[in-house]
Amino acid sequence: MIDGLIRSGLNNRVLMVVIALALVLFGVNAMQSLSVDAFPDVTNIQVQVATDAQGRSPEEVERFITVPLEIAMT
Repeated sequence: MIDGLIRSGLNNRVLMVVIALALVLFGVNAMQSLSVDAFPDVTNIQVQVATDAQGRSPEEVERFITVPLEIAMT
């Protein structure tokens, strides 16, 4: 089956060039008509939260202060 496709492509070179040009023109047309809105917004907005609580372990500060604060900010 593949041999037949290769053989017919080699025998009909003009047709293969026309098909290749049609694909290129189709791709250029599709690229030009693609709107800017099709691209996703990839801005990366980050906020760094630093908390300190005297007399608490780092795990307690993270669990009871930092995580709820981060959740409230999002």
